[in-house]
Amino acid sequence: MAKKLPIVAIVGRANVGKSSLFNAILDRREAIVAREAGTTRDSIIAKAEYNEQNFWLVDTAGMKNPEDDFEFTIQEQIMQAADSADVIWVVVEANIPITEEDRKVAKMAHKSGKPVFLVINKMDQAKGADIDRFDRLGIKTTVRTSMKQGQGVTELLDKLYAVIPGIAEADDDGRLKVAILGRPNVGKSQLFNTLAKKQQAVVADRAGTTRDINRTFIKYEGREIELMDTAGIRRNGKIEVGIEKFSVIRSLAAIEQSDVCFLLIDVHDISVQLDQKIAGMIQEAGKGLVLVVSKWDDVEGKDAYTRDALAPQIAQNFVFVPWAPLIFTSAVTGQNVTKLFDIALQIDERRGQRIATNELNKWLRKMVDRHPPAGLKNRSPKLNYIVQEDDNPIPAFKVFGSHTKFLHWSYKRYLERGLREAYGYEGTAVQFWFIEKHVTHKHGVSPTKENNSELQRSIARKKAVRPEAANDDSSNPY
Repeated sequence: MAKKLPIVAIVGRANVGKSSLFNAILDRREAIVAREAGTTRDSIIAKAEYNEQNFWLVDTAGMKNPEDDFEFTIQEQIMQAADSADVIWVVVEANIPITEEDRKVAKMAHKSGKPVFLVINKMDQAKGADIDRFDRLGIKTTVRTSMKQGQGVTELLDKLYAVIPGIAEADDDGRLKVAILGRPNVGKSQLFNTLAKKQQAVVADRAGTTRDINRTFIKYEGREIELMDTAGIRRNGKIEVGIEKFSVIRSLAAIEQSDVCFLLIDVHDISVQLDQKIAGMIQEAGKGLVLVVSKWDDVEGKDAYTRDALAPQIAQNFVFVPWAPLIFTSAVTGQNVTKLFDIALQIDERRGQRIATNELNKWLRKMVDRHPPAGLKNRSPKLNYIVQEDDNPIPAFKVFGSHTKFLHWSYKRYLERGLREAYGYEGTAVQFWFIEKHVTHKHGVSPTKENNSELQRSIARKKAVRPEAANDDSSNPY
């Protein structure tokens, strides 16, 4: 059962304050903000939280007339963002008359059929301006904001929170949903075709052929599987004239719709930071993950020694997801392709595993007795008991105790490794929530964040926070 988090896209013409809004929601500077129009040249994605509800926030490049292929790819990206998002925030400037670009953005948002909010920004610069003129854009839900004065952000989040429940419902149709992800031209469509055993996707040598999420439904070992082929993810700023721009947000949408993700890694290019970032997105979404080395047929003189030599290098690149199985494949020869389905079914079975509370608490006492938590700041955490969340499709465990915010990240890693060894959670993300006994908890904010005290302050003031970067070794629990 795939658990879907809402995706919120911030769209609008250039220099209306989208990145400033993005940063205000996250309460930190994630996007580059400058007076020069068009500073943001790529979608910026981060997970945010409000009132213990997680959602993905996407800041897009500004809408403007596509004067060249470079600009056209940016505009196409905005349209893809609106197409894949669950909620759209259209941002306009309060101190500027409605422009043709504003009308285009509003029209595009209306066509999506998604919930649309009009964010009238820079109210601090609009003294005496006729704000009612924006009614002509036809967007009913409006919020007036000023990032400099901190005006309207909480109201905007409140309105978002009101529409999230219907979006965040889990999709439980019984199918195992598998997404094929990776950079452009790593062989996603070829693998998709081989798995589906029919030419449902267009395969070409040119990177970026796949424009949309392509789906097919197959049966394997009596289980119905929905297979999704996604658009390729390209490095930030890596835009080639005449070649279609990647769509990170569509890949993010596929991750959210999936139970298990196949991340393809080109055997000729195994040390790519972007591959790690994609794995981090999958981990953060709490999905199953398989690292799939593609184009194995291209390797001359390949043998067990070659594979054994490459495997440790790849494992080092993905040290933050040591639980993800690694497999070498060739969609051309069919090598190990069928095994992917077997692995996906095994991961799905582990994700659905439920452990009795008394058994979990015996395990916790054993782990604590073997290695008591030391804590930080002269505070010694005490872990009293543990339960598994029944309503969470991700293996998630609530650990109740005192001074839990002082638990060192290495101890959280120790517990996770112990749990995986004891109950075999290979191939899937696992979540721990460390909760003070007197605090009411609802899952939604990952308590495995190292900066837990800051997180609690953020919840108290109804701000959103971004989790650690997946490739930040200083804060990564692995």
